[in-house]
Amino acid sequence: MSQISPTPQEVRRIVAESDPVVRNLQITQAYAELAAAMAQRTGPGANWCAMAAWASKQAGQSIRREDLRRTFERLMRRSPPASSAVPMMAAEAEGFGGPAPADLRGAVEVVMSALSPSAAFQRTSEAVARGNRKVFEEIGFEFARFLTLFTDGRPDAEKLSAFLDGLLPGEPPDGQAFLRRAFRHYHDAFGSEDSGMKAELMLLANLEIGLHEQTRLQPEILEAMNAPVMDPRLLRRRLLEELFPAPESGWRRWLAGLGDRAQPLLAARDGLADAAQRIGRLTITEHMMTLAMPDGRILRLGQGLRAEFPAPLRTIRKPELVALLAQVDPSAGSAYGTGVEDWGSLPDRMHFIADLFRAYHFTPALFNPPFTSEQTAEVKGGRRPEGRL
Repeated sequence: MSQISPTPQEVRRIVAESDPVVRNLQITQAYAELAAAMAQRTGPGANWCAMAAWASKQAGQSIRREDLRRTFERLMRRSPPASSAVPMMAAEAEGFGGPAPADLRGAVEVVMSALSPSAAFQRTSEAVARGNRKVFEEIGFEFARFLTLFTDGRPDAEKLSAFLDGLLPGEPPDGQAFLRRAFRHYHDAFGSEDSGMKAELMLLANLEIGLHEQTRLQPEILEAMNAPVMDPRLLRRRLLEELFPAPESGWRRWLAGLGDRAQPLLAARDGLADAAQRIGRLTITEHMMTLAMPDGRILRLGQGLRAEFPAPLRTIRKPELVALLAQVDPSAGSAYGTGVEDWGSLPDRMHFIADLFRAYHFTPALFNPPFTSEQTAEVKGGRRPEGRL
């Protein structure tokens, strides 16, 4: 019996879901079903959808903004510039007889409302949600269309030609040349009796889709990474409003009257504002550069992979794969040294992604269900499940 997987019509329905949280959950589930259907046709080895399901599940944490504020506060308290600026500001204000309350000393929590990371994290959430939908709308749809043609997993040149005719020529972000190559290689894997060559064909297809996907996602990734950078003038004004809760005209007039004597206070305020912006970006980076794998391992993208390549993929024979790895993976012989310094850098991301797909190609856990059976029923019903997602 063929694995039931989303149809192109079902992909369109999910894409049209207005609730970004529900949509992300349904995208994650759909990727898992597409991955299982592809595996039924290709045999062992990860396809792009198998990894996409877990990446989409991780994206859901950013979309739901889980733990973002908690992480922000933790990093703020650990930051010497941030934690020292608050008592410095209070001491300076009190020294002038200003209206700053005495209990501000050493209390980072009191100014958290002035820093208000919620709006910045909302922008991150929105950018990640758009990217999640953008990729699924294009690539999820093409997998669904491909699977409706190849129901039995047998190679068929006429069906392949009909499928490829539906893809746009040209390079990304506008063209789909990498997708054309990828699905041709998936098709070649259907009929390959050489298990090693099948693994190479699958890896090649996965990386071709990965390169297309990451090129298309570059604007959303940069937007998500940069979202915590607030307007410095706005942030500085809000910090003073939190310090001096009197009517606006009151603290403005008082501060103006201090003249040059206010400079230490303003310098402390600016230090806190600068620290807040840096820590906001670190918070987003920490979340975006973490991938929870289905076997329980947590991959820290900044630390690189601690994994060996499986035997069939240690020595690459297929010239096209050799050429692509030379393009995206400077250390093609090893998974070590793949730590990403800047997730906003497309070459850095592709280096990590290339080794991720290669190292985890034969990991059965990639095909584990992303949710419990009870959660899956809720997701398919268009509801947000209870419990940890």
